[in-house]
Amino acid sequence: MQESNEGKRQWLNVADVAAELGMAEMTLYRAIAAGEFPAVRIGRRLVIPARVLDRMGEAAISTGRVVTAAEFSGEAS
Repeated sequence: MQESNEGKRQWLNVADVAAELGMAEMTLYRAIAAGEFPAVRIGRRLVIPARVLDRMGEAAISTGRVVTAAEFSGEAS
């Protein structure tokens, strides 16, 4: 995985994101397939921009409400 200047990974695989969110990989794959979670497809592989997770967390904190991943699906490009 590519890392930024700060050493943080810019792209995460589905297994890493599912583990970080405490959910099953298949649940995340289904959400991605349904357009409910942002991801980038490269061939047969799916990767998730780490910044999307950061922005989802920031939005939940700053608004004080539940945010849905689908709100961020346009940021994956």
